[in-house]
Amino acid sequence: MKNRKLTLLALTALLAMALSATGCSDDDDDNGMMTGPSIGDGAMLRVVHASPDAGSVDVYAEGISTPLLSNVPYTATGPYLELDPGTYNIQLRAAGASATSTPAFETGDIVVPADAKITAVASGFLTSSNPEDAFRVLLFVESFNDPGTGNAAVRIVHGAADAPAVAIDVGNDGSPEIASLDRFAETGADGVALPAGTPLAIGIWQADPLTKVTSFTTPALPEGEIFLIATGKLSELPRDEDGFGLLAVGPTGTIGLIKQDPSLLILHASPDAPAVDVKVGGTDIELVGDVSFGELSPVIQVSPAMYSLDVVVSQGGSLVSTVETPDLMAGERYLVIASGFGSDPLKEFQILPLQEMFGETMNPLVRVVHASPDAPAVDVGVYDGTTFIPVDPFSDLGFGESSDGVGTSLNPGGLTIGVTGTGTITPIVASFDLNLTTGLKAFAVASGSLTERGEEFRLILVDATMFPWQAVEVLPN
Repeated sequence: MKNRKLTLLALTALLAMALSATGCSDDDDDNGMMTGPSIGDGAMLRVVHASPDAGSVDVYAEGISTPLLSNVPYTATGPYLELDPGTYNIQLRAAGASATSTPAFETGDIVVPADAKITAVASGFLTSSNPEDAFRVLLFVESFNDPGTGNAAVRIVHGAADAPAVAIDVGNDGSPEIASLDRFAETGADGVALPAGTPLAIGIWQADPLTKVTSFTTPALPEGEIFLIATGKLSELPRDEDGFGLLAVGPTGTIGLIKQDPSLLILHASPDAPAVDVKVGGTDIELVGDVSFGELSPVIQVSPAMYSLDVVVSQGGSLVSTVETPDLMAGERYLVIASGFGSDPLKEFQILPLQEMFGETMNPLVRVVHASPDAPAVDVGVYDGTTFIPVDPFSDLGFGESSDGVGTSLNPGGLTIGVTGTGTITPIVASFDLNLTTGLKAFAVASGSLTERGEEFRLILVDATMFPWQAVEVLPN
């Protein structure tokens, strides 16, 4: 695929293809749902499952023994059900549970007027008893205004149960149009008219104090009436199925769950390069500025795509190198290591992009990265001051290579590691003292120069346990 610059036009085709890759389903995918009996006509109601911890559910109307909908999974939207105007108690049970079992949740009496068209959004945490974030069903009577030709009428719902009140920045230009939207609130029955047929950038900010949280790039929205529902858990990884995302629901069902834009953190690990800025290739759009050796940049979020990046010297702006990223995927986080020598064509400046893939365990997880441009292939192992024992996943790593992306599980506590040339146990090139804490997830980046060409050889430990990540230098013993 040809590399793309940061332009809206170039993203359109990519985002359309990315729907399946980012966990989106199309309108015709019913996810195994089954529709039950008709219960009349004169009004319409559908159910959107937007509760990340509820599991698949069966939907009942009290007094009717057959489910109206069966096996509705998270992010699915049921078809509009026709029913008589009247009063209903909608009940939810775990998928497959007996119709006579106690419901997991029931709405209590809700009045469905004649000619009403209602979207019912299941939201909140089913496992919570806290009224601030507990499970509920949000009822939205549909009465969208006509947005005009070429537009979508978008109704935004804040259904993310662990997120605070948010500000919404349509266009992601730093100026939120919606100053504060409380949890479980929405933007109004009329809908907001937004351009259809083109991707849309959306920034999400914490409302008070105003602080950027994340951003999204929608697929090209169809014309018509759209619900855009913030759902999932802000506390989970963006790549996770229950991570914070935007659920797009159109007239015929779920359009897709839109994951957060990819996040990049750039680590300067080039021994002889001065402080640098990183710009979108061929432009003056600066992504990050004045990053020195050993420093980790602030979080950068970009739309999913491949990019050309210009790395320039902060003082004076001379070009160090133009580098290409891989395809950056929605929902993912990347450590981008800038290494090589700025002045040696044999070990020229380059980037080493690493997708964060750490597994789930309470033992410390470490991924070793060889980013020292003049060091040979190495083995990394346990060293007690006398004996070196290689750790197999950390062995035979050449420049630009790394160990398994899910990390290698190590015991918590103090640990001295040694570095040797591949296949040897002596001499020890360097040793480092580490303190590995329970739950740690870290990149151990071997960086600097062995031959004193700029910054000396060392480890840079990038702690990815919490976000944003932190970097600390570990000098050799």
